[in-house]
Amino acid sequence: MAVVVALGAFLMTLFGGWVAGRVTDRRHLVLGLAGGLMLGVVGLDLLPEALEAAGHEVFGVPEALLLFVGGFLFAHVVERLLAVRRAAHGVTAGERVPQVGLTAAAAMVGHSLMDGVALGAAFQVGGGMGATVALAVITHDFADGFNTYTITSLYGNARRKALAMLVADAVAPVLGAASTLLFTLPEELLGGYLGFFGGALLYLAAAEILPEAHHDHPARSTVLCTAAGVGFIWLVVGASGG
Repeated sequence: MAVVVALGAFLMTLFGGWVAGRVTDRRHLVLGLAGGLMLGVVGLDLLPEALEAAGHEVFGVPEALLLFVGGFLFAHVVERLLAVRRAAHGVTAGERVPQVGLTAAAAMVGHSLMDGVALGAAFQVGGGMGATVALAVITHDFADGFNTYTITSLYGNARRKALAMLVADAVAPVLGAASTLLFTLPEELLGGYLGFFGGALLYLAAAEILPEAHHDHPARSTVLCTAAGVGFIWLVVGASGG
């Protein structure tokens, strides 16, 4: 049953990427929406789940929050190292590094894989919990597909690479759900992963996506798209029961 439901996530992910690719003439609005979706996913979905699953404190701070900060710093360090390497090769400061986009998209694929694992584990617990998690996974995979295509394209990668990462992101939850037939992922490990990934995702939204959205078009409509992205994730989380 979990694998069948994951096929819905597969289709929703592709739909999200298709939408992102069709509105290139409103790039600033696409980026504003993507930034809002990412902010909503981190603050309203990933971080609460991470705290619930990995709430054990390390020197007075929840483990999930430490990993969240670690993920943010990790993304920052990786970007800085790539910037130094780029400067050493004579690349101009304003030029995007395609590897950053591919790395970020690969992290999105990894997250979608874990979505599938969570889906499969939920159905192992019971049909009611499986249905709740299925609603959350299928609806927010639209945001995953949208963000995967947007991030890959933003950093100057060819359209075929953006499509390849989109397809990988769509297939990932199906594989994740199928893998639960073979093993069960410890809850604390899953929570730690969510915290780390959330920190990295927040860095991309705050330091890359949103500044780029407002670079050439500091319009009110861009801010509204960002707020709409956050609101959409809020509705998804609320409809799925948190």
